[in-house]
Amino acid sequence: MDWNQLLSVSRYQPGSPASLFRSHDRSQFQRDYDRLVFSSPFRRLQNKTQVFPLPGNIFVHNRLTHSLEVASVGRSLGSKIAQFIRQKETHLEHPELIEEIGTIVSSACLAHDLGNPPFGHSGEEAISYFFSEGEGLYFKKLLSDEEWADLSHFEGNANAFRLLTHSFHGRRPGGYTMTYTTLASIVKYPYESKVAARGKKYGFFQSEKKIFREVAEALGLKQISNAPLHYARHPLVLLVEAADDICYQIMDIEDSHKMRILSYDETVAILENFYDKNEDKEDLKIINRTFRTVTDKNERIAFLRAGIINKLIHACSAIFCENYDAILSGDFGSGLIKNLSGANKVAYDKCTDLAYERIYHTDIVTQIQIAGFKILGTILKEYTDAVLKPETYYARNLLAVMPGQYQVSKEDSMYTKIQTVVDYVSGMTDSYALNLYRKIKGIELPELT
Repeated sequence: MDWNQLLSVSRYQPGSPASLFRSHDRSQFQRDYDRLVFSSPFRRLQNKTQVFPLPGNIFVHNRLTHSLEVASVGRSLGSKIAQFIRQKETHLEHPELIEEIGTIVSSACLAHDLGNPPFGHSGEEAISYFFSEGEGLYFKKLLSDEEWADLSHFEGNANAFRLLTHSFHGRRPGGYTMTYTTLASIVKYPYESKVAARGKKYGFFQSEKKIFREVAEALGLKQISNAPLHYARHPLVLLVEAADDICYQIMDIEDSHKMRILSYDETVAILENFYDKNEDKEDLKIINRTFRTVTDKNERIAFLRAGIINKLIHACSAIFCENYDAILSGDFGSGLIKNLSGANKVAYDKCTDLAYERIYHTDIVTQIQIAGFKILGTILKEYTDAVLKPETYYARNLLAVMPGQYQVSKEDSMYTKIQTVVDYVSGMTDSYALNLYRKIKGIELPELT
């Protein structure tokens, strides 16, 4: 793969000419970033669960704060790799585009969770369960194998790509008309859902298969297979993935301390594992000196966390540079974080094990998962019934509540009708889904304001 193709300012903009490189003193990639920040789906992330239920008197991460932190780390990773590429590639047609890598990665980081439904990862499981084992199993005989794979194995990553490219009812063609490069940098798993039958994630639904092929071919991504459609990752995907891996793992530890799932001593011990007693002597001296000055326990942990994120940014950047040729040839079949070594690897693996043993299965997390299953399953049942039989009195009233962008018509295919309901449900915030569930079940009535 070639950076002359991989960095493209062309936009997915059906029926419209390609934009110029600069507009209003902003590059096309900066426009992508701004477009995401000001978008409704991005704002809705503030009311979507990351791991823990949305806070009462204790602040923990939601999808919005997580995405902002990932974008910050991604920008740092992108800037470091841009420095390396400038030295490595001396015959680029547009070397000025290399300067934009930090912005591209940061934009893709902002968008990486846009397609996630309410109630954290359990929301994805709830949607998949409704179709694969719940009341939505009925639809299997009405859909193609490929369409069924999309619904029975719902994937937030594929939904993010759809959200940014799909022409919703009443909206402009091309969705958010992002640049090809930003779109490709979001797709961690550049293959279709048929691959998911083997237990893997995937990057696009059947409805966006043609769009992704257009993006991949325009950027010169290496095609691995045609059936199922499978491409090599865009190199910048590795930086987006690494930024996400760094943030969620380390921030979950910090949140767990705030939630008192982990004690202060446990948390400090876990985080100090990232520092090798021989190789990181100077860093450890700085930590000890800081701890003598700073007595606030939360501030101490925040200081440790910041240092570790910086340490992992340097480590992941080095891994990218060491594997540069394999990455560009499409033969690097792993993630950067999986190639950590030394104290970083040992400590990161311990954090992963701890998260699954002590954090992701606590009562408070399990309770939100149970609630999410019930809430989303009920809404999916009511609305799939309504779009299939819209002529009934109840269905007409139910569909009237649905925003205009999710309208369906009699001419739409079964797949399109069902997918429109999934679009509606996956775009909900936690509180919106809960309130709608209560109204559907008759638990709560609307009030005049």
